[in-house]
Amino acid sequence: MENKNSSTNVENTTQVLKTSDFYYDLPERLIAQSPADPRDSARMLVYDKKNDKIEHKIFRDITDYLSPNDVLVINNTRVIPARLFATKPTGAKIEVFLLKRLNLTDYEVLMKPAKKAKVGTTLIFSDNLTCSVIANQEEIGGRIIRFDVKSGSLEAELDRIGEIPLPPYIHEKLEDSEEYQTIYSKINGSSAAPTAGLHFTPELMQKIRDMGVQIEEVTLQVGLGTFRPVSEENALNHKMHSEEIVVSKEVADRLNNAKKQGKRIIAVGTTTVRTLESASDENGHIEPVKKETNIFIYPGVKFKFVDALITNFHLPESTLVMLVSALIGREKTLQLYNIAVKEEYRFFSFGDCCFFF
Repeated sequence: MENKNSSTNVENTTQVLKTSDFYYDLPERLIAQSPADPRDSARMLVYDKKNDKIEHKIFRDITDYLSPNDVLVINNTRVIPARLFATKPTGAKIEVFLLKRLNLTDYEVLMKPAKKAKVGTTLIFSDNLTCSVIANQEEIGGRIIRFDVKSGSLEAELDRIGEIPLPPYIHEKLEDSEEYQTIYSKINGSSAAPTAGLHFTPELMQKIRDMGVQIEEVTLQVGLGTFRPVSEENALNHKMHSEEIVVSKEVADRLNNAKKQGKRIIAVGTTTVRTLESASDENGHIEPVKKETNIFIYPGVKFKFVDALITNFHLPESTLVMLVSALIGREKTLQLYNIAVKEEYRFFSFGDCCFFF
């Protein structure tokens, strides 16, 4: 029997998961345009599922809810300068957004306007860097390109000319691109930040370590697939784009030992949830992995490894709202989101957060 945790598309399914059932009304003024300063001063909506209790806190208060019996799992990915600007030999300008590296020279990308970049088109980024469009990527409505760098490394040139991409709902420019990186980011490869982790400061992380909380790192290279809108009215027909995950043997062993000891597994962010649930077998045992995952977690899918979640507020009708609903229930999720709107929490990437346990 197929594990529906790994399913991204259910053709002709008799099951229906209505996308519109995950809608909530969000005033645009509540979409955060800049991060909290300091980071750990963001507000935090706390929901205790067992006792059905809601509290309104500040993120640094997270230590009040942690103990040495907890394991905090974080995603150590780092956002790359994935937004590039190119010109065609004709002078036409094209924006290129790097999604996934395929090999030493090739990337999956999104382009705007894509109709001007047919297969065979050459694009010029700088005197040192060009690319050719070698294929259409129908699944994501994008292209596959092959870079040609005259001198030096491709990575160095991309770092030099690229920009850190921000979500389209953020209209203000960052003074410092590090504001869109977690303090523990280290593995280059993401097109977007695992934003639940943006709330940690070095001081808060040290305080958590000093409490005896076990902290483990995994990697999910975040692509736009995580944030793509669900265009199907039956969400089970939505195609999730695959993303690379890595869990080392050492981390897997420590996580499995912690689980055997009855420790609580707290995922920082939905990307960490997706990593752990993808790496877990049906018995809740984490396997060392380096693979692609297109896991889609929605109500009815049972969590095999994760017990609790720190996460931001997500877009209406998104797969991420569905993931949260799998953990605490759809009606409760929408109730909490509507409370957050009423209390004027800040939403999305630079917004406030939740702790569900």
